[in-house]
Amino acid sequence: MAEFSDFIIYLDESGSPALDADKDEFPVFVLACVCVNKSHYCDDLVPRLQALKFKYFGHDQIIFHERDIRRQSGDFVALRGDRNLRNAFLDEVTELISSFDFDVATAVIDKQKLKEKYPDPKSPYELSLLLVMEHLALMLRDADQIGKTVHVIAEARGKPEDAELELVFRRIANGQPPLRSNQRDLITQFDWQILFCDKKSNSSGLQLADLIARPIGLHQLKPEQTNRAYDVIAEKVAWWIKAFP
Repeated sequence: MAEFSDFIIYLDESGSPALDADKDEFPVFVLACVCVNKSHYCDDLVPRLQALKFKYFGHDQIIFHERDIRRQSGDFVALRGDRNLRNAFLDEVTELISSFDFDVATAVIDKQKLKEKYPDPKSPYELSLLLVMEHLALMLRDADQIGKTVHVIAEARGKPEDAELELVFRRIANGQPPLRSNQRDLITQFDWQILFCDKKSNSSGLQLADLIARPIGLHQLKPEQTNRAYDVIAEKVAWWIKAFP
């Protein structure tokens, strides 16, 4: 059995992989991965995120959803009537993410450009997964993780969707990417294992990945627009933010 990696990876998405979905509001698909050292995750990231939940909500069972926070809905409706509280909470979330020690691997698929360039385009999920796995392989290589078992935790979306993603994941991991890849051989030097997890499990890593995905897509759509969340996230990108095509 291969030795376990020192790092754990959490994967989440923003936008729909369907080519014709969200054409006006959010016409991109973003796949974002958080790669974090397990010791830092256990000793610093998880307890500090839990402490923030206790501070603002009184318990740690609340789950951070970027969409709910942005719309002040669900568990975050209490923020709607108190601007000072809302601003303090958002500032502290941003500062917390900035202080955490993790790397980001991400890809943004422009679905309209993809349709225009390719008569029979690959799925945005396939393409983005290859791009982030290339990025992750480079990061893990530089951290001396070659040959180790690397666990990737993805948010469960439903049995058919999870099965489709796992098939694509296995193909890329086994050296059969959907497109030519300069990192194909490097990717195969790791023992990749993907696990699907319901967001209700209250995984700190999945919540962190959820918080960073949409700001990356917004920056690609409107790079001139002020985006404090993206500025913090950009500092965590070890190699690149890959836009395709």
